[in-house]
Amino acid sequence: MTSTAAETGSTATTPPASAGEEGRPPGHGRSAAAADAPSIHPEGEAPPWLEEYRGRTVVVKFGGNAMVDEELKRAFARDVVALHTAGVRPVVVHGGGPQISALLARLDLEVRFTAGLRVTTPEVLDVVRMVLAGRVQREIVGLINAHGPLAVGLTGEDAHTLTAVRRPALVDGTPVDIGLVGDVVEVALETVRALLDQGRIPVVSPLARGVGGEVFNVNADLAASALAGALDAEKLVVLTDVAGLYADWPESTEVVERLDAAELEALLPGLTDGMVPKMEGCLRAVRAGVRGAHVIDGRVPHALMRVFRDERVGTTVLPDSLRPAPDSPSVAKATVLHGS
Repeated sequence: MTSTAAETGSTATTPPASAGEEGRPPGHGRSAAAADAPSIHPEGEAPPWLEEYRGRTVVVKFGGNAMVDEELKRAFARDVVALHTAGVRPVVVHGGGPQISALLARLDLEVRFTAGLRVTTPEVLDVVRMVLAGRVQREIVGLINAHGPLAVGLTGEDAHTLTAVRRPALVDGTPVDIGLVGDVVEVALETVRALLDQGRIPVVSPLARGVGGEVFNVNADLAASALAGALDAEKLVVLTDVAGLYADWPESTEVVERLDAAELEALLPGLTDGMVPKMEGCLRAVRAGVRGAHVIDGRVPHALMRVFRDERVGTTVLPDSLRPAPDSPSVAKATVLHGS
């Protein structure tokens, strides 16, 4: 039977994104799990448990504190290269929240979130573009390319890869304007697929063009979800700062290990803060055809490889056994442009 919060009579929640390490549940720190983390050498032979994923596409969202910890960044790059070496086709979509907030503070610009989404004024968007495309993306590309000429960076603006429309936040069911924040409605796959077919690893910054030529800041979880659905990916893996979806935080540190799309859809209105776009992204992905979506603790070295070893790690979202009604709002899928 699928393990859900409903079985225990509780509501799945997550600690607030601003809680910091003092707000994290015990037992999920980086050092606690490092000793038994799978050790994968990107230059070595692919392990047998990766063989079934050969030739399949996996979209990985890299974000949270793992992006500011040097050891974790290097471990992540090694894992991505190890997947590539094993014949998997990884696509990396990165966030940059901590770096963006730090630069905004230095520039004395307001840092504000509503329903887990960054309020983005034109001034904030300038900083977002600078940090994502000019700093974070370049660093990830460099870390991967330390193992060989594999990674190529692009943004959703490039070649019109991602097209978005303005997205409000929902607060108690009421739309709230949060500025230049977009929701992806169209994905042009030509560039990403060409890179994959050339044996490259696309590293995508979550920016998108609007139909009127404007630029939108897109939540990285939702950008990764849109790409995963358009690419018919095997997996969407979201690395974050918590162990997964908690059944009853802060009363319990129990993680909801597995649930299907219908169960997640029922829980989604009760979620708070930064977990909302993560779980919304997972829901959209599996409803768009992705075989499984995973939210895992990126503070644990090599957590990404544990997903492929089929270990019980984080929260896994699986597709519904029944096809959802086509007019269901949670089945929304970006239009896919395949290119030539």
